[in-house]
Amino acid sequence: MTSSAAAGYELPLLLFGGFRAIIDELHGELARRGHQDLRPAHGFAMQAIGFRGATASEVGRRLGISKQAAGKTIERLEALGYAQRAGDSADRRRKLTRLTPRGVAALTLSAEIFGDIRDRWARTLGDDRVADLEASLRTMVPGETFRLDVPGWFGAS
Repeated sequence: MTSSAAAGYELPLLLFGGFRAIIDELHGELARRGHQDLRPAHGFAMQAIGFRGATASEVGRRLGISKQAAGKTIERLEALGYAQRAGDSADRRRKLTRLTPRGVAALTLSAEIFGDIRDRWARTLGDDRVADLEASLRTMVPGETFRLDVPGWFGAS
């Protein structure tokens, strides 16, 4: 088997392995900095809620999961102090989930840690190689570079 044939099945595994290594490192550092209760699915859910807030239906749609599953995730984020639900002042029929100051702080810290991880990769691999990798992935990744529906996409149908 040639090395190019091996790369065919290896490429998605290496990309996923890199993603997993980054996410695992992020959550290890979050735990060390006081957010030991956060899990990767929580991060996706907080991104889906965003800084403007979202309903459970909107969170579910953004994550590619059911409204009920989104509701359970939101309940967990509420119990952990990262989100809270309240009525929407623009539409009283809607229940809007918003990030608490703790939730915003966790997302802000996550962005800082991602920057630290990228810097370490650049020190290890070289700035040019990391920049080339990012540019190559931007070329190959269609449309949006960040889709929130990873949890739903990995789920069984």
